[in-house]
Amino acid sequence: MPSLTYVKGLPTPESELNALGFSQMEMFLTAFAPIFRLAAIETVNQLLTCTDFKKSKWNTHLQTTYSLNKRHANGVIAYSRGKVDGAALHRSLHIKTLTGKAKSIEIWLGKAEKKLKAASKFYAKKNWPGSQTCCNFPVSCSLKYRETNWQSLRCQIHHKKRKLFLVQNKLATLKILPIKVFVPHDQVFLVGSKDETLGNGIAQWNGSTLKIRTPACLEGSFGKNVSAEIGNFDRNINRLPTCGAKTWHLFKKEGKWKVAVSFTPIPVKSQSFDQVYGCIGIDMNPGSIGWAYIDTDGNLKAKGQIPLQVGLPNGVQQAQIVDACLQLATLALLYQCPIVCEELDFSDKKQRLGEASRKYARMLSCWAYNEFYKQLNSILANRGIELITVNPAFTSIIGLFKYLKMYGPACDEAAALVIARRGMRLGEKLPDSITAYVEVNSDKHVWSQWAQLNNKTKQSGKITRRHDYYTVSNWSFLVNPKEVCGEAFAH
Repeated sequence: MPSLTYVKGLPTPESELNALGFSQMEMFLTAFAPIFRLAAIETVNQLLTCTDFKKSKWNTHLQTTYSLNKRHANGVIAYSRGKVDGAALHRSLHIKTLTGKAKSIEIWLGKAEKKLKAASKFYAKKNWPGSQTCCNFPVSCSLKYRETNWQSLRCQIHHKKRKLFLVQNKLATLKILPIKVFVPHDQVFLVGSKDETLGNGIAQWNGSTLKIRTPACLEGSFGKNVSAEIGNFDRNINRLPTCGAKTWHLFKKEGKWKVAVSFTPIPVKSQSFDQVYGCIGIDMNPGSIGWAYIDTDGNLKAKGQIPLQVGLPNGVQQAQIVDACLQLATLALLYQCPIVCEELDFSDKKQRLGEASRKYARMLSCWAYNEFYKQLNSILANRGIELITVNPAFTSIIGLFKYLKMYGPACDEAAALVIARRGMRLGEKLPDSITAYVEVNSDKHVWSQWAQLNNKTKQSGKITRRHDYYTVSNWSFLVNPKEVCGEAFAH
């Protein structure tokens, strides 16, 4: 089970303040933080340079060099390992992002140069005005900017090549540069253990008072222990156990010391039945979240939308996401069923934003799917509601073709219906009203059949917008889309 972290400000009651206006705990943390940072910096350097790191020997080295206790040294090592692992992961993700950007620019350059070359070859013909084929990139002039589209494309190609050169240089530099780790000031990390009393050998908390054992280097100034009344970590749903390992992280932020405790949470009693008895499917879009509840037979029983605004500040957007997740949790408790969502990854698409349109780039940048999933997972876990993720393949297409006219929902509600059915492991065969008019390869997977049907619908020219799916009387126009398009052009 993943761990949780609760954070609160370090209380400073008047009874604990000294003549300088600080509590004994604040004085101790201020004195211990520089020592902890020096030990962490040396440990980070050792982890980065040494291929054979032995924890026991290094623990002894820290105790001797900085006059720390063994458990304090364990906290330094655990903190340093987390910093090094995080920096290595960040470096790998940065390299992956730059590689994706370089590949996207190369693909764009290839297409643009091919388009310009083909257009130049077309206009080089002597009889191009009477040619049976048209130019794929006809020359045109902008009266506003006083340049042709060919000149504009050549300028874009020039700047894309410069951008590609910079990205490739940055990528090559990152691959050979050593990893750098920043160790901030004013940090104290006290790692816990389930075998210790109250979950930690040097930081023991009885529900109201936190007592920290001072390291050997500070015993002369603060004694053997330093304690402070920090109270409880009040939460609407408190999952902090009385026993089990508790790791304490004390850090200074905006001039105020904070106390954070990480722990394995208390299991929550399940509030949702098994998925075979019904599910709520959700389909998230930049402007709304569509949801649909289906019963044990896979039939739609309830549907709705939760509106979302885009372009909000970070704090307001965060509050909006939390409010939407709470509404979904209320629905799941009402129907006593799990929630099913798509397992999406937009990292590859966001790497290609530089070559996308401004509208698409702005829409995808505002789409905080990862933050929504993280908040939804946390809120549902606290309430004992199961969250199921499914493959997102063809959910929108199936909803448009199969359920839009059947139930009359919105597009995102129809996709949510398909997602819920997929969470219940129900199949999605093509309706007979479609297979009677169009041939698909029945030997292939059903998703391949939906892909074939989607391609034929696009070629027909009859379905130009999503609203058209509501009004389809039959699918006979898919039998021979060329003839249908020819008749429509003739009229």
